[in-house]
Amino acid sequence: MSEKFYKRLNEALKNGHSIAVVTVLSAGGSTPRASGARMMVRHDGTIEGTIGGGQVEFIAIQRALEAIRTQTHQRISLHLTRDLGMCCGGEVELFIESIQPDLRVVVFGAGHVSHALAPILTAMDASVTVVDDRLEFADEARFPGCTLVHEDGITFAQSFESNDDTYFLVVTHDHQRDQDIVEALLPKSCAWLGLIGSRAKISKFFIRYRAAGLNDTLFTKVSGPVGLDIGAETPAEIAVSIAAEIITVRRQRVGSVHSLSHKPIPARGGN
Repeated sequence: MSEKFYKRLNEALKNGHSIAVVTVLSAGGSTPRASGARMMVRHDGTIEGTIGGGQVEFIAIQRALEAIRTQTHQRISLHLTRDLGMCCGGEVELFIESIQPDLRVVVFGAGHVSHALAPILTAMDASVTVVDDRLEFADEARFPGCTLVHEDGITFAQSFESNDDTYFLVVTHDHQRDQDIVEALLPKSCAWLGLIGSRAKISKFFIRYRAAGLNDTLFTKVSGPVGLDIGAETPAEIAVSIAAEIITVRRQRVGSVHSLSHKPIPARGGN
């Protein structure tokens, strides 16, 4: 394939987008492209390259989007006359490979929970960014392998450019700061927005967001109290529960995000 094809593929992954690559494994008779032809399908249905256009390519794109959605690979065989009603009479076999970008997690707050969670995420090959203006907490010795941002979390949240595959976690040491950071993140694209704290705390946040004019539909992005319900109490246990939820969301065993009303998880304290 051309250098341009691989450049576009790498750009998509670097920007945090899921893609699928469709490869013609074999082609017999009269077919649009020979074996080895490739096409990249982005998460939004746009493509790079071609396997010949027409009905074959249309079906390949639909299957590729399904592969992206389910994070699976597919191998399909199509007879152009029998399956597609085309006059060509050829046959083609396609392999569709789903490729996911590296897990990208932005953590606001460098306290005990973040300290316990970071090594779990890095062990999952995640790209982890920790945001905290407290230099004594956001220290390389405490967060090896992470990108540290020594900046006010609210300011960083307001300017940060995210996408649909970004995972946010808000676990700062201050409730008001949590509220302001989440308010800045709510309008942004993300896969998941986890918020630590009690159910009462999060309910109050939602009341204040409504009063500020934010649309209720944005609240479905928030997973709070964050973490799967495993009875976690210590920072290490809470970190495990958060990592487990991120894995669950990423593997799409449940919906992509969870609203407060759909998460019967015991209240927890702050970080």
